[in-house]
Amino acid sequence: MEFLQPASWDEALEAKAAHPEALPLWGGTDVMVEMNFGRARPEAILDLTRIDELTRWDRDNGSFRIGAGVTYTRAIDELGAELPGLAIASRTVGSPQIRNRGTIGGNLGSSSPAGDALPPLYASNAVIEVASSRGERRIGIEEFITGPKRNVLEPDELIAAFHMPAARGGQQFAKIGTRNAMVIAVCSFAVSIDRDAKTVGTCIGSAAPTPRRAREAEEFVTQAVDWDTGEIESTVLERFGQLVAQAASPIDDQRGTAGYRRHALAVLAKRSLKWAWST
Repeated sequence: MEFLQPASWDEALEAKAAHPEALPLWGGTDVMVEMNFGRARPEAILDLTRIDELTRWDRDNGSFRIGAGVTYTRAIDELGAELPGLAIASRTVGSPQIRNRGTIGGNLGSSSPAGDALPPLYASNAVIEVASSRGERRIGIEEFITGPKRNVLEPDELIAAFHMPAARGGQQFAKIGTRNAMVIAVCSFAVSIDRDAKTVGTCIGSAAPTPRRAREAEEFVTQAVDWDTGEIESTVLERFGQLVAQAASPIDDQRGTAGYRRHALAVLAKRSLKWAWST
C-alpha cells in the first residue's frame, strides 16, 4: 500500500490525478474501520491532514463555506449558534475522541444513509464543492449522493468544502439508537425552518438508500402553519409525522425493523418540528 501525504491542496489534487485509486484520509473514523475489518484494501492512502485550507470555514453574505476537514467538535463549538441543526447532529456522533477526529467532509465522502451529519445538510439545501486538477464544480447534496455509500465524485476529484445558509429559524436533529452516543442510528430526522422564506426543510436518515427529503411533509406544513401568529396545532404535528413516515423506505436489518423505523420517524418528526418551531 502506497502512502501519499501532500502538503498543499494543489499537491493533493495532483496526487489524486496521478493515483485515482487512492483513498482520501483525514480523521479515519470510517476509513480505518473498513480497513480493520478487511472490507477495504486500497492500493494507496491519500493523507489530507497537512492541508490547512481544508480546516477553514468562512461566512459570506449569510452563507457558510465549511472546509471538508472541519471536525464535528469544531462544528459544535464554532458554528453552533448559526448552524444549530448541524451542531446538534454533530453532538450525537460517537465519543469525544471521534468528534475530535472525524470530519463532516468524511461523512460526505462515505455517503452512508446513516451518516449523522447528512440530514441537516439536506434540510438546509447544502451544496458540495469538489475539485480536481481539471477545475472545480458545485453539486447540490441531493445530486451528490446517489446510493448507499455512492456519490458522483470522479476518480480524480476530492471534496473541498460544503456550503449552507445560516439558520433563519429553528433547526433540530434527532435520532434513535440503542444508546445516545457511539451508535449507528436506527433512524434519524432533521428539520430546518426558514421564517424569512416561510418554508420548512426536512431529511430522513437511515431509512432509505440515501438520506431523503420528505417533500410532501414539507409542503403540507408550510401551508398548514400560521406563520404570523407562530402557532402550530397538534393535528398539524400529527399529520406531519405521518407524512414523514410515509416518505421513508426502510428495511429490516439487525438494528431494527422497517415497521419500527416508520413508527419512530413519525414520533421524531413530530417532536423535532415542535422543538424547532418554538426556538
